[in-house]
Amino acid sequence: MTTEPVVWREPVQDAWIDYNGHLSEPYYVLVFGHATDAVMDLVGLGPAYREANDASLYTVEAHVRYLDEVSAGSDLEVRSSVIGATAKLLWIWHELWVDGRLRATEEVLGVHVVGGSSAPFPDDVAARALAARVEPPGEANGQIRPLPVA
Repeated sequence: MTTEPVVWREPVQDAWIDYNGHLSEPYYVLVFGHATDAVMDLVGLGPAYREANDASLYTVEAHVRYLDEVSAGSDLEVRSSVIGATAKLLWIWHELWVDGRLRATEEVLGVHVVGGSSAPFPDDVAARALAARVEPPGEANGQIRPLPVA
């Protein structure tokens, strides 16, 4: 199992551009969702597993940081890593890059659900998740910190 980031690429669609001429907020989350699917494939929670087991990974918490604008026509690259795993939880870190610059991050906590209830990962999935795990970056465990009022 590799500890290299899982890479997801896709172009910005014209419909994703907002009235300011930049990638609109919900589409960051859409693209990060596609990247989460790629991580799920890596650890063995892909489409075949989901269909065969009435199981999936449900997002229970996510934190997005918008660091820089993304323009129309950009090619997006999301680099994703598993930064934690427990018996039922998978903690994922995503970084959105455009033209060599970090534009956004998302931290996602997902719970494994089988038949509508949380459940431990199968042993093989748990092993792959642990093998893929890297140390969380310093920016993980983020929270919104109020700015001083001027």
